[in-house]
Amino acid sequence: MKYKDYYEVLGVPRTATRDEVRRAYRKLARKYHPDVSQQADGEDRFKELGEAYQVLKDTEKRAAYDRLGREWQNGQDFQPPPDWHEGFEFSGAGNGPSAHADFSEFFEAMFGGAHTGGRSRQTERHGAAPDRGAATADDLEDAYRGARRRIPGQDHHARVVIDLVDAYYGAQRSISLQMPVLDAHGQVILQLRTLNVTIPRGVRAGQHLRLAGQGGAGFGHGPAGDLYLEIAFREDPRFRVDGRDVSLDLPVAPWEAALGAQVTVGTPDGSVELTVPAGSASGRRLRLKGKGIPGKTPGDLYVILTIVLPPADSDSARAAYETMRHAFQFDPRAHFTGGRP
Repeated sequence: MKYKDYYEVLGVPRTATRDEVRRAYRKLARKYHPDVSQQADGEDRFKELGEAYQVLKDTEKRAAYDRLGREWQNGQDFQPPPDWHEGFEFSGAGNGPSAHADFSEFFEAMFGGAHTGGRSRQTERHGAAPDRGAATADDLEDAYRGARRRIPGQDHHARVVIDLVDAYYGAQRSISLQMPVLDAHGQVILQLRTLNVTIPRGVRAGQHLRLAGQGGAGFGHGPAGDLYLEIAFREDPRFRVDGRDVSLDLPVAPWEAALGAQVTVGTPDGSVELTVPAGSASGRRLRLKGKGIPGKTPGDLYVILTIVLPPADSDSARAAYETMRHAFQFDPRAHFTGGRP
């Protein structure tokens, strides 16, 4: 995937105000509109201009785009880093189902999922997040000035990353969120705020927690919107999560797999004693029922055995392997069916 420099596409500096972005787009759009342009690449340029304008005219998309840094050059190979949008607060305004039609892979990678402002599929104790329309904050303010009535604030969304152990025990966490806004000069800036949040025991990845009244401010004494926090688990090299089920790989010695053993296994819920059955093969799954993420129906913990061979890095170790070679007369490929010789 190639990085797209939207500022370069529109020919504006990174310090350009929203009005300057609008003027640049209108000028170039008239030049490259398919009904006017005679250039062979006119239609492609027109689409590219529209994509760049969709990002740079939008306060939230522009802030998210800028957040990735300025070291990238147009056309460079690019992949958004994982969890790059952690702690980024947004309203999701103006991102309806057809808003991303015909946009590039680069655009979709950044805005196709993380910042669509869609409804919550699963919200802690409060059902689905309501859809209060796709109007921007500026639209709401203009509507209030025209109608002089109470208008509720928009719901906001943010993604927060927690440790898996927090889902087992629950936790109190202080989280910092950055909300993009326009300053008095039309520049995009980030407002920082810190909230104390209760992480409930048994929370799952993808679940949304509702913080009532912590969203956008209302107009005309209208109520504030709510803040919905989407939960994600911080990557852990030991554990993999699927819903409420948790898996981990357990290294075992060849003699433990062959003869059986009692081993201690560290889990998010503390250490447990596990019986490795005799004759176990590498890849065998051992299920610990109910040891996954807690809930009304708790998940399970799956331990996958991985046989680790001791290194033949000394005379005594090599001699031990030679003894095994002669003792077993074992052919690991006796039943192997490969391809054509």
